[in-house]
Amino acid sequence: MPKPVRKEVFPPARVRRYLEPGPIVLVSSHWQGRDNIMTLGWHMIMEFSPSLLACMISRGNHSHRMIRESGECVVNLPTTRLTDEVVGIGNCSGAGTDKFAAFGLTAEPASEVRAPLIGECHASFECRLHDDALVGKYDLFVFEVVKAHVAPSPRHPETLHYTGDGVFMVSGRIISRRPLFRPEML
Repeated sequence: MPKPVRKEVFPPARVRRYLEPGPIVLVSSHWQGRDNIMTLGWHMIMEFSPSLLACMISRGNHSHRMIRESGECVVNLPTTRLTDEVVGIGNCSGAGTDKFAAFGLTAEPASEVRAPLIGECHASFECRLHDDALVGKYDLFVFEVVKAHVAPSPRHPETLHYTGDGVFMVSGRIISRRPLFRPEML
């Protein structure tokens, strides 16, 4: 039987250290003949079919307007080999920087949207804006993934999970409990 864990009071403004929803992604966009990339950690799955993904994209980001105007983007999943690029992309604005050129990344054509895939990423998900009802109030975009591209190997890539203060946690050891799940819950 597991034993209770001793806890200490912790600043509420720093709970993101424990609750970041998933791996860091690179969101690519295209509008008015220009491409851009932003680093994003605030996203969540909302539905399985259709595949809906919500992303909180602050209006302070250059990508916000590009995505709002175009109604589409590509959510790309980098692995740990792109850690420095992830940080660099997050530290500059696409308003004055061609981030594909600056960080040596390959813009590959998508098939369903105009935003490019990032060739060096493990996976790329082409997205169209599905619902913008919460964009004005919370900068929360709800996208439908209309096409997915995933490298077949490794099956469980090492991804980055931001914990704040310039620190990332790397996805770790895989633990399977598949036999314990009811089939409809997998």
